[in-house]
Amino acid sequence: MKKTAILMALAFVFLAGCTGKGAQAPSFTADTFPKLDGSTANIPLAQALVKSFLGLDDTQAEDFVAFNTTPRAYENLAKGECDLLLVYEASDETKETLDAMGADFEYFPIGKDALVFIVNENNPVESLTSMQIVDIYTGKITNWNEVGGQDAKIAAFQRDPTSGSQALMKKLVMKDTPMVAAPAEFTPGEMGGLIDRLAEYNNESTAIGYSVFYYASLMYARPGLKFIGVNGVAPSNSTIASGEYPYTNAFYAVLRADEPAGSPARALAEWLRGGEGKLLIERCGYVAGA
Repeated sequence: MKKTAILMALAFVFLAGCTGKGAQAPSFTADTFPKLDGSTANIPLAQALVKSFLGLDDTQAEDFVAFNTTPRAYENLAKGECDLLLVYEASDETKETLDAMGADFEYFPIGKDALVFIVNENNPVESLTSMQIVDIYTGKITNWNEVGGQDAKIAAFQRDPTSGSQALMKKLVMKDTPMVAAPAEFTPGEMGGLIDRLAEYNNESTAIGYSVFYYASLMYARPGLKFIGVNGVAPSNSTIASGEYPYTNAFYAVLRADEPAGSPARALAEWLRGGEGKLLIERCGYVAGA
C-alpha cells in the first residue's frame, strides 16, 4: 500500500498537462462517470480523465481512481465491479480465467507502449539482439561477456506470470519459447518492485529486467539505471510510434460486449478514440493510436 501511495503521488507530476476536453466530449457527473479500473501504467490517464471531465483536483482524482493491476482489473470487469478498463494486454493465464468466467469483452486500442529492458547504468552493453534476449531468458547465455560486456554472471529478473509486462514478454519476445525458471528473489510481485531490485541488486551492473516504457520512464524512473536498445534501436516515444523499436504493443479501453449503446462507459471509450481523446493521451506522455 505504501508503494501504491508513492506511485499515485508520482503520477500527479504528469496530470497538469493531461487535461482538457473538446466541444463534443460527453458530459458526466460524479455519479454517472464510468467506474474505471486497469493497469498501473494507465493510472495517469485515468486521473487525467476524471480531472478533465469532473473538475477534480489532484487529491480528489487520487481518491476517485482505484486501479487493481492488469489481471484483477480484467476479472473485475467480468464480474461487473467496474465499467471500463484502461489496460494492457492480459496474460494467457488471465485469458483462461476470463474464458472460464464466460467473459465477452470489446477492445478499443487507444495507444501504444513497449516492453523495454533495463540494466545498471554502469553496464557497458548498450544494445542486445532479439535472439540474445531470448537466449538470456532461456539460460543459454549466462555471462555478460557473451554479449560484449564484463565477465560477470547475468542476473535475469522476471515478472510474475499474470502481470501485463510478463504477458508482453511472452508474446513479443519469447513467443513459443519457454523461459527458464527464475529464483523467487528474481521475480518481484509488484511492477515497481522489479525496478527497485534492479537498482539495488548488489550495487553492480549484472542485473537485467523488463517493464513497459511509460511506467519505467515517467512513473517509476530510478537513478542508476538505463534502457538497453534492441537490435540497435533505443526505446523512445518516436521509435515506439514508428514501430522501429521492435517490442511495441497496444493498450486498450475495454468494455463488456453487452455494454449498451450510448452508455457512459461506451461514450468515454469512443471519445478516447477520437481526436480530443488522442490529444489527452499524448499530453499525458503516451503514444496515442495503435
